[in-house]
Amino acid sequence: MSEQNLQKATLQEAQLVLPAPAKLNLMLHILGRRPDGYHDLQTLFQFLDHGDQLGFTLRTDGEIRLHQKIKGVPHDSNLIVRAARQLQAASNGQYGADIWLHKQLPMGGGLGGGSSDAATTLLGLNHLWQLGWSEDRLAQLGLGLGADVPVFVRGHAAFAEGVGEKLQPVSLPEPWFLVCIPAVEVSTAEVFSAPELTRNTPPIKVAAVLEQGGRNDCQPVVEERYPAVRNALILLNKFVPAKLTGTGGCVFGSFPSKAEADKVAAQLPATLPSFVAKGSNISMLHRTLENLS
Repeated sequence: MSEQNLQKATLQEAQLVLPAPAKLNLMLHILGRRPDGYHDLQTLFQFLDHGDQLGFTLRTDGEIRLHQKIKGVPHDSNLIVRAARQLQAASNGQYGADIWLHKQLPMGGGLGGGSSDAATTLLGLNHLWQLGWSEDRLAQLGLGLGADVPVFVRGHAAFAEGVGEKLQPVSLPEPWFLVCIPAVEVSTAEVFSAPELTRNTPPIKVAAVLEQGGRNDCQPVVEERYPAVRNALILLNKFVPAKLTGTGGCVFGSFPSKAEADKVAAQLPATLPSFVAKGSNISMLHRTLENLS
């Protein structure tokens, strides 16, 4: 049995199975660098109906055990384990959990996979342990794990400011996206510390973003430093306006229908993996949780 099929088989045995959806940054402007070294951003998040899956089963011995090994990530450093332990400590919980992960989102792809896994863990264990915590409280805890975790906890497309934690829900068109996955893992830290990165984009109002869109200030840096990303953008641009999501390396274009996205996907070379997914203003995690309650 392949590792992916084994992950799926063990997932099916879990008490609670939840998705951890991908996100796209439809634009990303960098306004300046803060005294703490982080950057002030403005970005537009939308979810995809595509992502990882996590399974959770209650343990009464307080142990938190993630059953998948992620290459290069020690068990205790994994965001899933850290999220579970932080929620357990903050809630004085006596329960633990067995956790299974079916990984589909690439590492270093700009799709928010690690942050989404952490958010699904917080919401999943809040449900499994019957803590009754509010989204506000979970989002606050999630912010300590990463700036993108709160948007996944809240589960609504949003215009984000600050380091990405000040969220204003928005309603966006929900097209079909073709997402290409170049064979690189982009270092977010490297991109944000690049001397050539634009750090002085003037602030823009949410209404202007919704009307005009925006660019990704990280894209020129990533294109220059990662030829595989530049080549993917050139290729996708032949069919549709292509953009980088986050710091990449995934690139995307939008289509009015699945058929049109599939048609372009079929013309991409086998050396450039891709997937087609529907954009969504309400994350599939929240739609799943809604059906449980």
